[in-house]
Amino acid sequence: MPPFMEQVKTVAFHTLGCKLNFSETSTLGRLLEQDGFVKTDFEDTADVYVINTCSVTDNADKECRMLVRRIQRRAPGSMVVITGCYAQLKPQEIASIEGVDLVLGAAEKFNIAEHLKTLTKGDSTKICSCDIEEVNSFHASYSLNDRTRTFLKVQDGCDYTCAFCTIPMARGKSRSDSVANVVAHAHTLAATGVKEIVLTGVNLGDFGKGFEGGKKREESFFELAQELDEVEGISRYRISSIEPNLLTNEIIEFVANSRKFMPHFHIPLQSGSNEILGLMRRRYRRELYAEKVALIKQFMPHCAIGVDVIVGFPAESDAHFQETYDFLHELDVTYLHVFTYSERANTHALDIKPVVPVHIRNERNKILRNLSHKKQQFFNEQHLHQTRKVLFESLGKDGMMEGYTDNYIKVTTPFRQEWHNQLIDWELR
Repeated sequence: MPPFMEQVKTVAFHTLGCKLNFSETSTLGRLLEQDGFVKTDFEDTADVYVINTCSVTDNADKECRMLVRRIQRRAPGSMVVITGCYAQLKPQEIASIEGVDLVLGAAEKFNIAEHLKTLTKGDSTKICSCDIEEVNSFHASYSLNDRTRTFLKVQDGCDYTCAFCTIPMARGKSRSDSVANVVAHAHTLAATGVKEIVLTGVNLGDFGKGFEGGKKREESFFELAQELDEVEGISRYRISSIEPNLLTNEIIEFVANSRKFMPHFHIPLQSGSNEILGLMRRRYRRELYAEKVALIKQFMPHCAIGVDVIVGFPAESDAHFQETYDFLHELDVTYLHVFTYSERANTHALDIKPVVPVHIRNERNKILRNLSHKKQQFFNEQHLHQTRKVLFESLGKDGMMEGYTDNYIKVTTPFRQEWHNQLIDWELR
């Protein structure tokens, strides 16, 4: 049988996990289209299926396996490629899944076209992984024509050693694009009609360590923001997520005075207990977090603030959880992304005792999700009858279209073609 590449015409993608993965999937799609592939929907029958995985939680792992089984039922003769964090962390485990043909680790994902040329359907699964220490280069990526809001990767990897996290093992050391390259990408995106860019990275505030990483920061996220603010054609920027210890006061003040950086921050907290923060190996205490929130609200009372929280981390007692709840309840934040702690191989957290029972973790998750709902409702009500600009996106469900205000309040209205990818003055009601 000839190499599979000679027969290939269509490729379909599915992305699990973070905004960073969405930007990389889009770039992989463009790479394969340049090599002659035709991109198709993941629900259609394709010659090649590419699943870009996450491995932050067990659910992401399970979803990957479920997707492969679905492909096997629909198109057993198609090629299945798995890449992303799960592929880097557990290549042998993925290779054992029936139907998987190619596993690409962190250093090989952007060489996907070359790897496909050597594959023959029916051969044993090919694993192209590597030691994470060998992942020492930065590959720019962005989503293009996938949505009105475009994800632009400017940083990758992480030098932190948080007790619960596998990302440094999956993505390697902190490294980033240059300010000049990012600005050039912004100009390219502006020329395609993109109105909003979401800046993404694993540890965005650590931007500036260069293509190969290193201890010394050559540029800074603040410098990047200043340069991007001057790019013509881009109306909005959002900062996807930034660590509280790297969110400097000058960045906050800059966003408050910027025409293009939206009043919207997403700042990981993980726990409202200083004792648990210490066990997690986080690089701040809750007092610093509260100071950052207060400063943001001082400059921008209308600013939306999202928070990442982990519940059920080992040794988190009822009292620790109550500390977190009370802290968040009093904090002037907008919404919570609540994660239930799940054990990850080769992390320091596995050595911390006592382990919190799963049913208690789930109860705590529900409690914080309810709090998040109340906070979002309160934030929205504060802005009733205000007129704010909404960037409307493409057609959604049931003939409706969606968009977001500058401060990330979701607006839904009947679809109007002339509003797509346009900034519209909208009275919130």
